[in-house]
Amino acid sequence: MAATPVGTLYAGGQGMWSWVAQRITGIAVFFFLYVHVLDTALVRVSPEAYDLVIATYKTPIVNLLEVGLVGAVLYHALNGLRVIAVDFWAKGPRYQKQMLWTVVGVWVIVMVPGTYYMMKHTVEALFGSTP
Repeated sequence: MAATPVGTLYAGGQGMWSWVAQRITGIAVFFFLYVHVLDTALVRVSPEAYDLVIATYKTPIVNLLEVGLVGAVLYHALNGLRVIAVDFWAKGPRYQKQMLWTVVGVWVIVMVPGTYYMMKHTVEALFGSTP
């Protein structure tokens, strides 16, 4: 009798997890675009309501969500280029793991300073100016 796999349904290694992350980031970006279209359309219905919604976007929580959005868009774009390379480059499948780790490395290199600069104003507003 075969053993039942324990843990996760996705047991395909890095390739499977990059596929899952690609789908999740794609859905997150789609959701953002949907909400963005709705809140922008609100200006034609009620400018006062639009101003109220826009004011809520200037909160620390939304600033953190913006960092998440940038991270999702960046990963989705970089991994999309990797997927294109795997699909259309003859040697792509052979180097897909190395390309995945390159995507992760570039993502970290861009997101660390990017997060600092995106959150800098919010951190200063919450905790006072930094030295």
